[in-house]
Amino acid sequence: MSDEGGRDRYARPVPTIGDTSSAAQRREDPSGWAMGESVTEALAAVIAGRRDIRRYRPDAVPEDLITSVLEAGHRAPSVGHSQPWRFIVVTDPTTRDRAAAMADRARVDQAAHLASERAARMLDLKLEGLREAPVGIVVACDRRTPATGVLGRATFPDADMWSCATAIENMWLSARAHGLGMGWVTLFDPDELADLLGLPDGVVTLGWLCLGWPDERPPSPGLERAAWSKKTPLDQVVLHDRWPADESAPQQPVSHLRGPEPDRLVGATDAADELLSPPDSLGVLDRALNRVLAVGAHDVTGGTLVLAGADHPVTHLGVSAFPASTTADVLTATVAGASLGAASAAGAGLAVIAADCGVSQAIPGAHDARPAGERGDLAAADAMSDTDVAALVAAGREIGREAAASGLVCLGEVGVGNTTVAAALACALLDLEPQDAVGLGSGSDADMVARKRDVVAAALARTKGESDPLRLLAKVGGPEIALLTGVTLGAAAAGAPVVLDGLAGSLPGVIASRIEPATQAYLLAGQVSRERAHALVLRELGLEPLLDLRLRSGEGVGACLAASMVLQGLAIRRLAARTR
Repeated sequence: MSDEGGRDRYARPVPTIGDTSSAAQRREDPSGWAMGESVTEALAAVIAGRRDIRRYRPDAVPEDLITSVLEAGHRAPSVGHSQPWRFIVVTDPTTRDRAAAMADRARVDQAAHLASERAARMLDLKLEGLREAPVGIVVACDRRTPATGVLGRATFPDADMWSCATAIENMWLSARAHGLGMGWVTLFDPDELADLLGLPDGVVTLGWLCLGWPDERPPSPGLERAAWSKKTPLDQVVLHDRWPADESAPQQPVSHLRGPEPDRLVGATDAADELLSPPDSLGVLDRALNRVLAVGAHDVTGGTLVLAGADHPVTHLGVSAFPASTTADVLTATVAGASLGAASAAGAGLAVIAADCGVSQAIPGAHDARPAGERGDLAAADAMSDTDVAALVAAGREIGREAAASGLVCLGEVGVGNTTVAAALACALLDLEPQDAVGLGSGSDADMVARKRDVVAAALARTKGESDPLRLLAKVGGPEIALLTGVTLGAAAAGAPVVLDGLAGSLPGVIASRIEPATQAYLLAGQVSRERAHALVLRELGLEPLLDLRLRSGEGVGACLAASMVLQGLAIRRLAARTR
């Protein structure tokens, strides 16, 4: 079988385990996973009929039904598949009586905190059935695994508790479908209930579930029938996009850039699924390729390295092992096509744009983006004026739009002393401490590292309370970073993927993404360098690096090497055999 281009199509390898569906099948029938109208109607009836039951018959519940309810709870979703729930089934009358006494005390104590009329109404209500229900189930959450060790809990530490709550809901719905009643009782002091059950430290309860045959068949929720509260209409609890802001709240910045459309994102993975290879066979590179294709860069075969250079007054504070004149030499060699960055670009089939962002002497042949105002050493004075930052970003946007026409846009920089600049800017943007960001740089020794940390600390003292990324760039950034920020924004606006380089060559991605959040979708992390803060910057951007070669070179070398991989990966996708 051949496709429209005349290429042979091969039988799709169907896995013997796991998901056997193909992207083509899912594309042709997006609703093919549905279980049918009878199932959805039955599920809707079970959900609508769930009640918090308080009155029970004394009849025993068969063991197989108890197991069925527990099995439903055990099938609940859990953060990082941690399954933190533990189900303590209580049938011992003594334990049940002691728990009921605890609930009675808590009920009266809560009523004492309410207004008299409300308290009387609460005491009139039957809020638990611990003594009548033949079975008690206490759902406990084992929280002894550190949150950082569970996928998804590092950011939401209480997600294990939420997982246990989903288990309770599963059990509740299963009980209702079987005609059993269930009630969730939380009228307990949690520590007192934990002591009753002998729970170890780090294992906490979510209350007590009563389970049995109901001695009531309420058509609507009990508290609603008792006029305690009323069901809120759905349209009063549904919000769209974000919480409504009052007039005094700060307004969100207007975004002019949009990320890739969902059909492009899915289309990229669909196309990869048609290859005669296992899914994600190229690992991290596959994800990078999907990102390139998702932004519409289907026919990319090349690109451009934008290499920006600038001198830095901070070098006068003894933070670099090399003379400032090296910056001009490298940028001059770039114009001649002979610098390490330019050679790396040539090896990857990329064009080169060299930009002079403030070198001691103007570099013939380089794009002129030299700032006009005074420049400070970060420690005692701002690196640039706000006016110069705005001009550099604007100039960078133009360069980015121009470079985008060739395909990938790679960022490169050169500037003696800019590891100190980059460390200070990373600290200011990510709220880091100097010791977490300042690395050796090229050729430094222990004394120089100490001086760099002192300079960064002094620079940070001047940025206290400032959060605007462009103001931070003016205070402690560098002209080359400002220009590359504009390049990133301009390239993304033109639909081109942007390949980041080292620490100084990745900070433009952070700043651009804060100005236009959708920029992040256009970024690729070319490498992770030896600079200490670089991995933290990539983590802030949510990007995985394509390379980890411990590079120190700068000049966009890592970005060009990664771009070469991306271009080769795109060629692989174009040439590889397809399945039918």
